[in-house]
Amino acid sequence: MSNLKEYIRAFFKKIKFVSVHFFQYIIFAIVIGILVGLVGSAFYHCMHYATVLRETYSWILYLLPLGGLLIVGDNYLFKDKTPQGTNIILKSIRNKEHIPLKVAPTIFIDTVLTHLFGGSAGREGAALQLGGSIGSFIGNCFHSTKLNRRILTLCGMSAAFSALFGTPLAASIFALEVVNVGAIYYSALVPCVLSSVIAHLVAKSLNVAPELFNVSGIPELNAVSIIKVIVLALLAGIISIIFCKILHLVKHALTKHLPNPFIRIFVGGLLIILLTLILNSRDYLGAGMNIIERCITENSAPETSAFLLKIVFTAITLGAGFCGGEIVPSFFIGATFGAIIGPLLGLEVSFSAAIGMLCVFCGVTNCPISTLIIGFELFGFTGVALFFIAICISYLLSGNESLYSTQAIVNPKFGIEYGSQDNEDGL
Repeated sequence: MSNLKEYIRAFFKKIKFVSVHFFQYIIFAIVIGILVGLVGSAFYHCMHYATVLRETYSWILYLLPLGGLLIVGDNYLFKDKTPQGTNIILKSIRNKEHIPLKVAPTIFIDTVLTHLFGGSAGREGAALQLGGSIGSFIGNCFHSTKLNRRILTLCGMSAAFSALFGTPLAASIFALEVVNVGAIYYSALVPCVLSSVIAHLVAKSLNVAPELFNVSGIPELNAVSIIKVIVLALLAGIISIIFCKILHLVKHALTKHLPNPFIRIFVGGLLIILLTLILNSRDYLGAGMNIIERCITENSAPETSAFLLKIVFTAITLGAGFCGGEIVPSFFIGATFGAIIGPLLGLEVSFSAAIGMLCVFCGVTNCPISTLIIGFELFGFTGVALFFIAICISYLLSGNESLYSTQAIVNPKFGIEYGSQDNEDGL
């Protein structure tokens, strides 16, 4: 009888523990979803107006070096002389560290300045840093444990990504998947999904338009189409490796030869202006969502060198010290590469651009599940088998390369560490 009482007491104690933590996560997720949704919406509209101003007044580009000086000065003002971008968020989650709130205003201001003056960068990487710092700050305000603060940081990342890009399902999974390759933080699944959906609804109510693409020319699922998609995915996976390598090499070279951040960013701005004048094209400034739209929705192939030029512009921009994300540039690079190579394989421009976009994104982030969900939310469910085949091929081929130096390889893609001579399975 006493054992039964102990069992019942332990059972209700466990129920109480789970209930308290469940409702605690729900409340925090709602608060983060609303707050980050508001901040993300403001960020979206500021980015939109900055882009409109740059496109309306073409002379703004020539102020890019001066804009760079403002960005470095802003970092010094907030005592962040060596900003680490998204890496600081991933590192803090793994080590259960607190992210200083000053990350949010610096990322907000500096990314808007980068886009206003014409730097080649995205916005979603900045959103991860915005949301992550806000989520960590909320956890710190309520004296949460290190584990809970990590979960709240993930909630903030999901909410910000969702608010800006309009993909709440992919945003919630991406935050869980991006920290470690081969491992997902399932303990944060419920609060991340909730905060992501709430942030999406908040952003939608504030006129933040979600990204949607109408993909045409999706072939039937057969042996021929599978082979064509595999070939395209293999090539796109190689492009993702090249993109990561060039980003890191250019950043290292600029930092080594121009150690002064003021000089480095000023010279980087001059290089972007010079390249723009030589090419007589402004397609590679900013995020480049209009070019992606042209490839996928309008079924129009870009210049043959478009993906290579975007790699160069983005590497110089971020390597010099301008602020922004690498995700939308990876979309641009993948979409333009797919649009160029796809027709050579007998695929339509629109479909091959969508394949290339997903493959390069997956290759540089190592997040196959969230990439597939992005495909659902951006392109619909038609051709999902072909999309998934391409994503898996790119994920496997990209190896250990990543946009984020602090992303850890928990479970190697081939079951063994790259370069290791040990192979117990005989593979």
